[in-house]
Amino acid sequence: MAENIKKKQKKQLPLLPLRGLTVFPFMTLYFDVGRDKSIKALEEAMINDQLIFLVAQKDASADSPSADGIYSIGTISKVKQLLKLQGDTIRVLVEGINRAEIKKFVQDDPFFIAEVVESKTEEDFDENEVEALKRRLISAFEEYVKLSGKVSPDTALSVVEISNISQVSDIIANNIPLKVEQKQAILSEFHPLRRVEKLLEILYQEIEILEIEKDINTKVRKQIDKLQKEYYLREQMKAIQTELGDREGVAGEVEEYREKLKSAELPEEVEKKVQKELDRLLKMPQGSAEGGVIRTYLDWIFDLPWNKSTQEHIDLKSAEEILEKDHYGLTKVKERIIEYLAVQKLKNSLKGPILCLVGPPGVGKTSIAKSIAKALNRNYVRISLGGVKDESEIRGHRRTYVGSMPGRIISALKQAGSNNPLILLDEIDKMSSDFRGDPASAMLEVLDSEQNFAFRDHYMELPFNLSNALFLTTANTLDTIPRPLLDRMEIINLSSYTEEDKANIAMKYLLPKQMKLHGLTSRNIRIDEGTVRDIINYYTREAGVRNLEREIGSVCRKVAKIIVSENKKSVTVNRNNLEKFLGVKRFRFDYAGERDEIGIARGLAWTPVGGDTLSIEVNLMQGKGKLELTGHLGDVMKESAKAAMSFIRSRCKELNINEQFHEENDIHIHVPEGAIPKDGPSAGITLATAMVSALSGVPVSRKVAMTGEITLRGRVLPIGGLKEKVLAAHRAGIETIILPIDNKKDIEEIPQNVRKSLNFICASDMQTVLENALVHNKV
Repeated sequence: MAENIKKKQKKQLPLLPLRGLTVFPFMTLYFDVGRDKSIKALEEAMINDQLIFLVAQKDASADSPSADGIYSIGTISKVKQLLKLQGDTIRVLVEGINRAEIKKFVQDDPFFIAEVVESKTEEDFDENEVEALKRRLISAFEEYVKLSGKVSPDTALSVVEISNISQVSDIIANNIPLKVEQKQAILSEFHPLRRVEKLLEILYQEIEILEIEKDINTKVRKQIDKLQKEYYLREQMKAIQTELGDREGVAGEVEEYREKLKSAELPEEVEKKVQKELDRLLKMPQGSAEGGVIRTYLDWIFDLPWNKSTQEHIDLKSAEEILEKDHYGLTKVKERIIEYLAVQKLKNSLKGPILCLVGPPGVGKTSIAKSIAKALNRNYVRISLGGVKDESEIRGHRRTYVGSMPGRIISALKQAGSNNPLILLDEIDKMSSDFRGDPASAMLEVLDSEQNFAFRDHYMELPFNLSNALFLTTANTLDTIPRPLLDRMEIINLSSYTEEDKANIAMKYLLPKQMKLHGLTSRNIRIDEGTVRDIINYYTREAGVRNLEREIGSVCRKVAKIIVSENKKSVTVNRNNLEKFLGVKRFRFDYAGERDEIGIARGLAWTPVGGDTLSIEVNLMQGKGKLELTGHLGDVMKESAKAAMSFIRSRCKELNINEQFHEENDIHIHVPEGAIPKDGPSAGITLATAMVSALSGVPVSRKVAMTGEITLRGRVLPIGGLKEKVLAAHRAGIETIILPIDNKKDIEEIPQNVRKSLNFICASDMQTVLENALVHNKV
């Protein structure tokens, strides 16, 4: 490219500022003029040579721009025509001649006069380069015209005919709808080739934007076409269904579901899932099996209480009254529920705790759940887990299977009708597992407050918040519950009822209930508390009161029969005629013997139906040291006997026992009621005491009972179930109980009336046990 030679020519011209408009050379256009300054500038131009300097103002909203508010580069133009309109407005036709730059303002009132420098470039460029740039520019402009549709195709054709590259660039810049700033940048470039390059950059950018817009428009048009097509097909389907007599069909069903969806206020993820399933259902042919699966699934979604909840009653006094009225005892459970309510009232927000009530059958674990639900004003639902061995019972079956359905948790929520019910998981210790999975593992998520806020059932495939639900579980024993599952629950132990408890429950709850069930009133039947106690002691042997209720029901039936058949108005049931109603006494108490005996010691045992006393007999015979154990004893109890034997052999001198007894005598240990299996370590000190008595010839006191595990060194270790064992001893007429020193703290759980009538001796070793158990002990 050769060097450019520029000749500068100075001119003084009237200046007309333009609002939002840039005039290019070679451009002819109309615009209206209404400002006084502008009109006077036009008049000045018409007086002289009709030349005027047109330049854009920086702020289009300014009515009287200053010299600083006007761009420095503009276009020298010739006024071709003036047309006066109504008012003071003049329409002007101008033609752009050449670009120029303001050097100084000669005058700014009553109109602007500026001294401008017109730069004319004598072009001495490489012709090939100029031609290449021109072709690129025209090609880009044609593509722009094709994409935009805002420029006439004739304009593109006219540009091709022009040979001057400066003229081509100015005409193209004039016909592209650009911002004033962009047009001003092109106008300000005096060098023709650099101006073309700048214009090309802008054109390419505009073309890229137009292509994106085209893609978007195409997609939108396709979507609209698709919707119109679907609408047309639906209308056709409706017409066909009407002809066939099916006026609603699938489309009607879908419309009903959509109406439900509008009023359901479902979570966003659930709503998207419903919309997707509805679209699928709409495409299904009438009578399709898959359509039935989708309908069932949608019904489940709409039946679940996603946002429905009951308002809790935070009234501690009322809750206490309800719990006391419905249940006798169960102090710990009632106290825990009242604590929960108190915290809920203070915080007004609390994740539902997972309480596990553990105790023997019939102590009221299941029935208290209803009372708690009533006290909290929560909907109540019970899930029986006994015998459940399939994980799908908890998490649900996947919808790929025929007959699949949600798990018991989701089913319970549907049954409850609220997202904050009290859900009772009954017999959680009775779950098992097989090749279909482990339901206990599935329960880990359900019973973890840190996870169950988004519980996903395999059937629903949607998260449901379980953290508002209050879970209550029941179990007879903790041994069969997996440790990780047990860790998620708050354990509350319910011990077996005492005779006093059973008598109160029978008189306050069971007797009135059975009388009502059998149509009896207090006038028809008379039964006192002493008679009820005889039923408890001689006709039932259980930890709870289930069988007691059955026996009371049996009495009521027989009374009803007498009243009807013998036409009596009232029947009295007492201790003297109780056998007439219930038959011969079924149970007897193993009362303390009439005299102290050698080789017989009384132990205390825990059973699932309460405590019991256990007589252990030891016989000494001539022999060779053989140890015989009978009475259906378990391995642990046999090992306790061997440990006691080793302890005695190590202390023969202290116990005044022949040191050679293990070589000269056979020892036979027997526990009566041989048909009943017996096991556990707590009979250790009883076995040792009976053996010491037999070997030393010193009798054991008939008024003493004991419990505790023995070690080889004679230490006494703690045991469980002390309350039940002590109650059994009390029933049997025992006066003194020897227990491990570590169980001293458990004495507080024993009813006060029982504690007062017993003497408790806490032993840390066998020395203390023998001193208090043997009569006239010579040791």
